[in-house]
Amino acid sequence: MRFVIIGAGRVGLRTARVLREEGHDVTIVERDANKAERARNDEFEVVEGDGAREAVLDKVDLESADALGALTGDLNVNFAACMVAKHFGCRTVLRIDEDYREDIYRKFASDVDEVVYPERLGAIGAKNALLGGNIRAIADIAQNLQVVELTITDESPVKGYSISELSIPADARILAFGKRDESMDIPLPDDSIGVGDRVAVLADFDVLEDVRRILVGDASRGAADELTANAGGN
Repeated sequence: MRFVIIGAGRVGLRTARVLREEGHDVTIVERDANKAERARNDEFEVVEGDGAREAVLDKVDLESADALGALTGDLNVNFAACMVAKHFGCRTVLRIDEDYREDIYRKFASDVDEVVYPERLGAIGAKNALLGGNIRAIADIAQNLQVVELTITDESPVKGYSISELSIPADARILAFGKRDESMDIPLPDDSIGVGDRVAVLADFDVLEDVRRILVGDASRGAADELTANAGGN
């Protein structure tokens, strides 16, 4: 696939490297001469200029691009680039930073295909390392929603149940299920739940502790309390 990345800063350049390592074609647009030169030294094709300007984006042949990632630290530049790319039928990914209000996020999110929060993604990784144990944050979906992975323990009240027999809060949904040492997949009603199995759940922060208690038991109370406290502060 062919991708256009707006911004050769920390987020943009790392994303470009990952895409290239997976065999994709990447073009970077960067207005800062020093950052542009660094990207060229990394053997990327670089168009030097303001990614918010259609005249600059015309140079990257958006008609042949599959997607554009606007990953600068400037929300206005990112949004303008996405709007130009959308006109050419590209998938659009917009970077937005944590200091913007929820209403700003909603305003921009409705006009692009995907919104990414680099700080939030980094925080999830740090939170996972701190939590350990049998509950792990996977992704923040919104300010009040999180995907968590829970590992069934000996203390689990639902050990031996099937997926169809589970009863979890209304503000939670089971997204995936995996047996011990096997990859996760779409849960089936007859899947049996045993020690070491993993369940991925989308849940409102207010019911995370209830979900933990149902699926894990009391073995990870401290970790879940910490998860709920940290999640509420995102």
